[in-house]
This record gives sequence, structure tokens and C-alpha cells, in this order.
Amino acid sequence: MNKDRPRLFFGWWVTLTAALGLLLSSAPIIVFSFSVFLEPLSREFHTNRAAISLAYTLYGVTSAISALVIGRLVDRYGARKIVIPSIAIFAVLLSANRPFSGQLWRLYLFYFLLGAVSTGTGPMAYSDVVSHWFDRRRGLALGVMMIGVGTGAMIMPSLAQRLITTFGWRAAYVFYGAAMLLISAPIVGIFLKERPEKVGLVPDGDALPSGAVAYQSEDQGLSWSQVRRDRTFWCMVAAFCLVAAGVQGCVVHISAMVADRGSTVQIAALASSFLGAALLIGRVASGYLLDRFFGPRVAAFFFGGAAAGIALLGMGGPRWTAFAAAVLLGLGLGAEVDIIAYLTSRYFGLRSFAEIYSYAWAAFVVTQSLGPYLMGLGFDKTGSYVLSLTAFFFAALVAMVLMTRLGPYRYAPRVAVSVMARAQPEITA
Repeated sequence: MNKDRPRLFFGWWVTLTAALGLLLSSAPIIVFSFSVFLEPLSREFHTNRAAISLAYTLYGVTSAISALVIGRLVDRYGARKIVIPSIAIFAVLLSANRPFSGQLWRLYLFYFLLGAVSTGTGPMAYSDVVSHWFDRRRGLALGVMMIGVGTGAMIMPSLAQRLITTFGWRAAYVFYGAAMLLISAPIVGIFLKERPEKVGLVPDGDALPSGAVAYQSEDQGLSWSQVRRDRTFWCMVAAFCLVAAGVQGCVVHISAMVADRGSTVQIAALASSFLGAALLIGRVASGYLLDRFFGPRVAAFFFGGAAAGIALLGMGGPRWTAFAAAVLLGLGLGAEVDIIAYLTSRYFGLRSFAEIYSYAWAAFVVTQSLGPYLMGLGFDKTGSYVLSLTAFFFAALVAMVLMTRLGPYRYAPRVAVSVMARAQPEITA
């Protein structure tokens, strides 16, 4: 064992860099903060909230479509060449928002353009990088990386509200754009290294075999043309989509559901805070468990928890049940994105990871965006959330069953000895 090896494996610095990139990415800035911008945008453009919400819908659909392009580009050119320009373009668009004013179609154009480049700043490209740096501890690394999104989801809306109150919504987006350019872009540019072998290291921080001066790897895995005909892929995607719709629907409507039980606005907001805290815990907990237990069983466990949370909301009852439901839903939401990336790498390898992940991610995003609408539609038609919650409860149960049908990994984690055995040394004379 080399005594000069650093105490902290550089892969963890890469993971923390990815977490920072995700903290200052499109999800916290646009997705989780949109509700804060809804009212000032309605006043600015003299229209109702439904018309403004259409801008967010356009953003979501555009980002899902762009993911299919970004995934192929990441596989072909590498994550760094996609992430850094995407951060710069996204930040410039945020900062130069002044031309997108006056008429509603200009606001739609603004969110359309943001959606077109947003995927390059999101989890897909960073997951590709982290998956190359870790094998045995890939689950935990992905969980730590996704803490960035969870932290941003807790911080950015409150920060946006303060900025809007003080300076206006345009200044808030300018601030976010400046933070991306001055903080995220330089740090990502310096510390985001795509592969450990490019800096003379081995995945997971393992030591090189005696006499070896370099480590070389060749990505194994399936191509998208093979995966698109694979039953395992579609079972996995169907399970994620079934859970995503219900969980996201509950996340958006949970404050209203708690308030409908007669609780105060403060109690309803506290339930949302419980959900956000559980989301952060779910990120790390799911990653830790993925490294120690069979992934589909971990997914089924969290899906079962989400189903229980949905059931608690549907049954009503004492106030504490709403908080318990919020925790279970937060854990499920926090775990789901980590599990998508992890299972994609285990079943289909890293050869075309980003492209395969992009299709799963696009389906997940579209379905997730439908959940709140279906929840609201059920309430408008029946005057209650019970019908929607019942449907989402059974959807989560179906997702649990689908997880049990995936079968064994095709690209299972390797032990440290096998990693070293795969190293192809260059022996000096």
C-alpha cells in the first residue's frame, strides 16, 4: 500500500463539486422556486396564475426533450464539455432576462430557452461522472451528490422570496445567474474530473497493483439500441413513473391537504418542512443502502414507504399522521433520483450511461409534472383528494411489484481485489 496516498480519495472532492453544481442548478433555481415567482410574474404580465404556470409546463417539457440530446452528447464528448457551457449559457439567460418582458409570449420563450439548456446543469451529467469514480461505493457517492439538490430546494425558495421582496423578480434571477457564473462554473471547471484514470487513480481509491504505474479502464455496457428493446428497462422506468406521479402530487398539495384538516397555515408549512428534511435524509440513506443491499429491494422498500405515506394522507386522522406521511413521502422522493442513476449503471453499464439515463429521466420528469395536475383534477371533480390518493396508493404498490421483476445485476459491483486485477499496468524497463 502506498503510504503517500491522500487520506481523502479525490473522488469525494469530485462528488462534492457535483453537489455544489446541483445546488446552483436549474432544479433549485427554477423548479423548487417557481411557486415564489408565480405571484410577481402574474402582476408583471397582467394575467392569471394558470397562464404563468403554462410557462413552467413548457419549461418541463422542453427540459425532458433536451435531455435526450444532452445524454448522447455526454456519452460522445464527456460531461465536462457539456456541463460547463450549459452552466454559462443558463446563467447568462437568467441574468439577461430584461428582453423577455412586456408580452406573455416572451415569458414563454424565456422559459423555453431555459428548459433547452437546463438538463446540462442537472443530475444526468454529474451522475455519469460520479459513477465512473465509484464502483463499490457508487450508491453512497450518488446520494451525497444529490444532497446538493435537496439543500438547494430548502434554501433557494426562501432566498428568492427575500430577493423578490427587496429588489424584484428580475433581480432575483440576475443574482442566481451571477452565483452560477462566479461560484459554480469556476469550481466545477477546476475540480470536476471525468475519470480517475486521467489523474492516475483507481475507482473507489483502491491502490494500484505492485509495479503498475497507470490504470486503464474500458466502459462496459449496452447501447441504447439494445436497451430500448429490453424488458428490464421498461419495468424499471414504469415503476419510477408510477411512484413519481403520486409522490410529486402529494408534495405539491400536502399543505392544502393539511389545511383541509383544520390546521393553521403555520402547521401546514411545518409539514412541508418535515418533507424537505426527510428528502435530504432519503438522499444519503438510499445511497448507503444501495451499496449494501440489492438495489430493487431498496427501491421496493422506499416505494412501500411512499405508499404508506399516501395512505396516511388519504385516511385523515390525527395531526401527527400528516407529519408521518410527509416524512415517508420525503424519503421516497429523496431516494428515487439516486436509485434511477444507480440501477441504470448496474443493469446497463457505463458504456452509454448518459443516453440511457436520459430516456429514463425524461419519462420521470414528464410523469412527475403530471402528478400535481391529476391530484388537483381529482379534487376539482370530487371535492376531495381521496380518489387521487387511492389511485396513487395502488400505483405505488404496482411499482413495488415491478421492482421484484428486474432480476440480478448485469454489471455488479467489483471487490477491491478484482478492481486491481483489472488494472492494465505499464511496466517500466
